[in-house]
Amino acid sequence: MALDKTGDLRLAVLIDADNVPYSNVKGMMEEIAKYGTPTFKRIYGDWTKPTTSGWKTVLLQNAITPIQQYSYTTGKNATDSAMIIDAMDILYSGRVEGFCIVSSDSDFTRLATRLREAGMKVIGIGERKTPEPFITACDKFIYIEILAADDSVTESKRKKQADESPAQLDKRVIKLIKTSINDLADESGWAFLGEVGTLILKKQPNFDPRNYGYKKLLLLMKAIDSIETDERQSESGRTRHVYVKVK
Repeated sequence: MALDKTGDLRLAVLIDADNVPYSNVKGMMEEIAKYGTPTFKRIYGDWTKPTTSGWKTVLLQNAITPIQQYSYTTGKNATDSAMIIDAMDILYSGRVEGFCIVSSDSDFTRLATRLREAGMKVIGIGERKTPEPFITACDKFIYIEILAADDSVTESKRKKQADESPAQLDKRVIKLIKTSINDLADESGWAFLGEVGTLILKKQPNFDPRNYGYKKLLLLMKAIDSIETDERQSESGRTRHVYVKVK
């Protein structure tokens, strides 16, 4: 097991400078830290191009190693090849248990699939324009736009957005949530919220309560009239367990 001293997963963070914006790098790294400890932090691009200049100011602040990759042939993405080769080298080194691929490019779909076949946890981060095949190839996919929103929205604005968010929950999302609850429910109809969240991600890797203006899954559940929530204290009284049920 490639765990660090705190018991967290060791992650290889590989960033495609050609297909994600350089804004909110700090937010991306803070998000990644929720899932494990970044052991490798590499960013790939042709740093001789003026289009990559924006990245240079944030790499040192976040201890990200730039990997130079020249564009040898017009129309061919050499950055993709370099990332894929490095990812496989890191995989066979046995020094990590997960990968975070930061890109909006569908060319990494096969890489994500291959890493998961090898038992790796794969987290994707990219823009909303990211093609569906890459999103579904990941265990979890996070939109960069919601990370930027977390940084720019004040607490009062966030509360207002949360109050308005039920209108944003379309029938497909509500159906996904209800079906997942029923899949896990006991004879009385209750299901543990943590297990429901895990199942929803397996079905739809880009599901995130923040996409709908809610910071936590529980807040989203409470906003749906047809779902009932129940917060129960553990036997020790030190923790609480949240259960949900379709009314």
